[in-house]
Amino acid sequence: MVRSAEIEFIGGPLDGRILPIPLGPFNGVPKTYKVPVPAHGDVPAQTLVYVRAKQERGYRWHWRYEFDPVTSGHAPTPESPDPESMSTSEEPPA
Repeated sequence: MVRSAEIEFIGGPLDGRILPIPLGPFNGVPKTYKVPVPAHGDVPAQTLVYVRAKQERGYRWHWRYEFDPVTSGHAPTPESPDPESMSTSEEPPA
């Protein structure tokens, strides 16, 4: 029999749901949890990615999964800003 733990999901389509997640060989939940979503109409198939995070309640803590929009392909990846464009003061060369 496979042991499982009731884990809360934060963000994304599974926000607020608590689902049973199978535990690994050392009774821990996986670092990432991937949910395959089949294609529907014009929407292509995709995979939702949730990342394990620690939820603290007083002196106790529990695992929960937080939605990762970048890995799931729901948000554009932020580009690195150009260091020259970030300078606000113009200094003359010495």
